[in-house]
Amino acid sequence: MDFRVNSLPTIRIKTFPGPERGLRAMMDRAPQAEALAASWIERSRPLWTRVYALRRRIATLTIFVVAFWLFIHVTFGANGMVIYRQKRSGFDQLQKQVSELKQENDRYADQIEALKTDQKAVEKEAREQLHYTRPGEYVYVAPGSASPAKPMINSAKK
Repeated sequence: MDFRVNSLPTIRIKTFPGPERGLRAMMDRAPQAEALAASWIERSRPLWTRVYALRRRIATLTIFVVAFWLFIHVTFGANGMVIYRQKRSGFDQLQKQVSELKQENDRYADQIEALKTDQKAVEKEAREQLHYTRPGEYVYVAPGSASPAKPMINSAKK
């Protein structure tokens, strides 16, 4: 088998127009482009004349629209007055709850201190919660309660 190449095919290259040709084409069409631009200017001239005559009204309307949008945004936006009032009322409720819890903590602290130091407070708690009595005393239980309250401390159970 013979793999030799006898002759290569010729490649034809199309010649592109040179820069002079493009410049010449642009120069030939320049009057048409100028005429088109002039016609566009003449068509838009009444519009721009009208806009120029109404410029104060347009500016006033623009300012009104921006102010209205700003009012809506400040009132109903993500951090607007409506949301602010909701958060403020929630804050006030939390403050009230905190003050109530502080008062309750103070009562418990006073009760704990009394149980540590005052013998009468210890006796009162023993009588109320554990139903302890002194010899000769009787405990009356209301008929609504079926079973006596169990002691809170289960130290006797094993």
